[in-house]
Amino acid sequence: MKTLMIKTHEAWLATLMAGFMSKTENKQVLFDFSDILFRHFTWLENELIELGETYNYDRDAIPIKVAKLSDLLRDIEKRLNEIDLQLLSSPDKHLNARIATDITYMRDVLMHMEDEDITAFAMERKFPGIDLTEEATDALTLFLFEETYKEYELIMIYNYLKAHSSDAYMNRIFQILIDESFFHLKSFGEMGAKMGILAVPRLIMKEIYQVEDVVQFLKDGINEELLAKEECIRLAEAVSKDSPELEKFFDFINHQENYHISLMEDALKHFEKGNNE
Repeated sequence: MKTLMIKTHEAWLATLMAGFMSKTENKQVLFDFSDILFRHFTWLENELIELGETYNYDRDAIPIKVAKLSDLLRDIEKRLNEIDLQLLSSPDKHLNARIATDITYMRDVLMHMEDEDITAFAMERKFPGIDLTEEATDALTLFLFEETYKEYELIMIYNYLKAHSSDAYMNRIFQILIDESFFHLKSFGEMGAKMGILAVPRLIMKEIYQVEDVVQFLKDGINEELLAKEECIRLAEAVSKDSPELEKFFDFINHQENYHISLMEDALKHFEKGNNE
C-alpha cells in the first residue's frame, strides 16, 4: 500500500511536469490527468490512515529532462503500469477498480498523444514576447525556483493536515489553500517552462508536513504569506518597466495572498478556541 501511494505520487508529479512542458492541446489533457492522479493519491492516503498505517511523502527522483514529450509520456506509462501491478495490495476493491479503469484510459490516451519538441530545459531565461532586463530576469528566475517548490510544499502540508483532521471548519480552509496553491504551482511551473528553467520540486522532509504544533504552524504560515506578498511586490516592481502584463500578474498574486492570510487567521482563531474549550 505504501509503495502504491509512492508510485501514484511520482506519476502525478511527472504528469503535472509534462503539462508544464506542453505547448499544444496536450497541456489540458495532461493537467486533467495529473488532477485525477492527485485524487488517487489522496484516496490511497485515506485508506492507509483507516488501516492505521504510518507513512510519509518520500518518493524517488523523477527525471524529466527530455527533448521530446513522447520520452516523458513513455516514462509516465511505465509508472502507471507499476501502479496497476501494485493495486492488489489495497483491500478496497471498489477503489482498485476505479484506479485501474482510470489508468487504462490514461495509458491509451498517452500512447496516441501527438509528440512535441520540448524547450522547457533550454536555460535561455527569456520570457516569450517580453524583453526583460538582466535584473528583472534574475529576479523572476529566483522567484520561480523558490515559489514552485514552496507551492508544492504547501500542497503537501495542507493535504497531510486535512487527511488527519476531522474538523470540517479546518478542512474547508485546508482545501481552499490546497486549491489556491495548485493554481500558483501551475502558473509558476508554466512560466518556468517558458523560460527554459523547469525543474521538479525537491523532496520535502517529513518534519515539515507532519505538524505537531498546529498553532505555531499557522502563525509561521501567516508570516510566510506576508513575506510572499513582499516578494510579489518586489517582483512586480522589477518587471514593471519591461512588462505591464507581468506586473499586473504579480499584483494579482499578491492580492490573493491577502485572502490566504485571512483564512489562516480564521483557522488560528478556530483552533485556539477549540483547544480552550
